[in-house]
Amino acid sequence: MLRDGHLLAERRDGVLVIPADFIADGGIVKGLAGTITVLRDSGFSTDEILRWLFAEDDTLPGSPIEALRGDRGREVKRRAQAMAF
Repeated sequence: MLRDGHLLAERRDGVLVIPADFIADGGIVKGLAGTITVLRDSGFSTDEILRWLFAEDDTLPGSPIEALRGDRGREVKRRAQAMAF
């Protein structure tokens, strides 16, 4: 999933870790893989995508990852697409 770009990880103390918020009900949070793809295609780096997913946004409310976990994926993906332009 990491190699295919469906999931992101970062290194902490030399260990590759996946944020726990990316996992729900034994799988990847619905809409996360598509959002990652949209942001990657827009030229965002892994660090930039992670920062964006966890940044607080009062208009959602919460962060994009919280919105994805709360079944508001359409709005998150729409915002990711808008950032591409």
